[in-house]
Amino acid sequence: MSNTFDESTLASIEAKLAATDRLLENSYPGETGARQPIHTVYVPGDKYNADLPAAWGANALATAGNAVGLAKLAAKLNLAEPDRLGELVAAKLASEPIEDLRLDFEDGYGNRTDAEEDAAVLAAADSVTAAVAAGKAPACIGIRFKCFEAPTRGRGIRTLDLFLSRLLANGPLPEGLRLTLPKVTTVAQVEAMVHLAEQVERVHGLEAGRIRFEVQVETPQVILAANGTHPVAQLIASGKGRVSSLHYGTYDYSASLGVAAGYQSMEHPVADFAKDVMQVAVAGTGVELSDGSTNIIPAGDPENIAAVWELHARLVSRHLARGIYQGWDMHENQLVTRYLATFAFFREGLQAAGTRLRNYVHQINSAIMDEPATACALARYIHRGVACGAVTADEVTELAQITLPELEAIALNRSHA
Repeated sequence: MSNTFDESTLASIEAKLAATDRLLENSYPGETGARQPIHTVYVPGDKYNADLPAAWGANALATAGNAVGLAKLAAKLNLAEPDRLGELVAAKLASEPIEDLRLDFEDGYGNRTDAEEDAAVLAAADSVTAAVAAGKAPACIGIRFKCFEAPTRGRGIRTLDLFLSRLLANGPLPEGLRLTLPKVTTVAQVEAMVHLAEQVERVHGLEAGRIRFEVQVETPQVILAANGTHPVAQLIASGKGRVSSLHYGTYDYSASLGVAAGYQSMEHPVADFAKDVMQVAVAGTGVELSDGSTNIIPAGDPENIAAVWELHARLVSRHLARGIYQGWDMHENQLVTRYLATFAFFREGLQAAGTRLRNYVHQINSAIMDEPATACALARYIHRGVACGAVTADEVTELAQITLPELEAIALNRSHA
């Protein structure tokens, strides 16, 4: 036999690909394993109190008519397993109605005097501290401050500083702290946020990297810059591991492109293009992606509520089918269709996904020969369903014949000890 490739050849190839190895390891580490919330709820920063999530859940459940009403609505929306969905969503609205809450000091708060906003920010920080201590805070909670454009930059930075400083004066930062930087137009604005995060850590003695933040994509310039590049991809690297998520801003982005108000929506072609670019940008990076909101609210007379529930359920199902697992909710009644549509999505393919995963793990012959990458995708789908409450541990054990730790190991492409 002829050995064409000797040790020196391998060494040469290793040297040539060393930079590629570093790039893949540093820039595309894959999913972190952290739970991604299925939605972000926005409320004005001065309207929050520790009981707000429970009140939203109770009001949404009452509007829907409890588990029975939820089941009837699920059937009307042509969702499978309506009775089971009614039970699961009723339990969710009672136990964890909001997964991620943002106290808004930007558009949802408006422009107030500095003294008024200062007082509201400090009160909000105290309320968050109290909610965490009482076990009433959502898994993820934080603020959106004003953007880094010149007119609002100083105010946004002051709000951020006051909020974080007050939280730290009260005790440790909440584990699920989320900070949202809106209306990002350039990579330099993300770099500025990184600088501020580093200064907070240095002044308050926090570990490096503790302060992370979301980037809100609301301007076309961050999708396609004047020089033809895609800043939305560049800003992830420029964030130095601090960018946790990209959030699409439905209405500011659409308005920036001249879309008439009556046609601005999460499903407009300009929205799909922006989110397609964002989805490619975050792929493999561990950075999460969130869709935006609809401003059509299920409130008022029963006929309007029913019609808007149908719209909202369709919009939620639409972004889930496109691989975007998070969106925004702006009204308590949107929780009803957020959970119905989301739970239905994770349950409708559960039987097939669980069976295929069982066959792969236990090497059972079947009509489908799945590869490791497909098994990982199957496991991720089920794992997300478990995380939000759509799928139970018993169902995973029964269908896939694996434990939850085994499911997570496959989903994150990690060996399970």
